[in-house]
Amino acid sequence: MKSSVNAIKELRELTCSSIAHCKKALDEAKGDIKQAAVLLRKQGLEIAAKKQSRAAKEGRIDCYLHHGNKMGALVEVNCESDFVARNDEFVRFVKDLAMQIAASSPTYIKREDVPAEILEHEKSKEEYYKNNCLLEQVFVKDPSLLIKDYLGSLVAKIGENIVIRRFIRYKIGE
Repeated sequence: MKSSVNAIKELRELTCSSIAHCKKALDEAKGDIKQAAVLLRKQGLEIAAKKQSRAAKEGRIDCYLHHGNKMGALVEVNCESDFVARNDEFVRFVKDLAMQIAASSPTYIKREDVPAEILEHEKSKEEYYKNNCLLEQVFVKDPSLLIKDYLGSLVAKIGENIVIRRFIRYKIGE
């Protein structure tokens, strides 16, 4: 089945993937945009997993201050080259992460960071991960997307390893 230009354009806007990847995913999904989006996210995570061993020593630090300056967040995200660190999509990703951290107050970056003694007291480990691990959280700007999916799609599109190195959240009175 040949993919229409409008379908490719819609999938590209939805996933930020390349035209070639969108066309291929639509062909595999027989024109179903939702199924193609799922395929692209899965491919993005696979690509991200392959690139995790590469050194990410460049990047950027960004911040988000909530209205009234009562809450804010700082985040450091690393990539492999300074060229990518200046890329508009990378910059937007880092800003979005800072806002996510301010809004959802995660404690850890990934589930492997959670100490075992903390999990012993939890009824549902998965629920704890969703609430306290940044990569497991639902993206505040797009509830159909997890932060790890957003990261995976960016890695697939840019072609470099991207690592969320550290963050801190501040709130007046906390």
